[in-house]
Amino acid sequence: MNQAPTAELLTQRLRERLQPVTLEVLDESAQHHGHVGANGTGWGTHFKVCISSHLFTGLTPVMRHRLVYDALQDFIDQGLHALAIEARLPKV
Repeated sequence: MNQAPTAELLTQRLRERLQPVTLEVLDESAQHHGHVGANGTGWGTHFKVCISSHLFTGLTPVMRHRLVYDALQDFIDQGLHALAIEARLPKV
């Protein structure tokens, strides 16, 4: 994979791997200009993920976050520096 991380690519990956009921991925990189890990472009380094999935059933919050991190590991390897995660069970 040679593309820089984008909200669209992260969304696609999370849909494939975690089958979310709800999903929102926001690129918040521009808000972190000048911070550690920022690449100077204003995109592709700092993201917020709000996700609910039935795959989270029975998992602790830490385990839910680990599933998100594992799904996005290759993006992290490409320069995704910070990931804020809200991982919940779907509302019934």
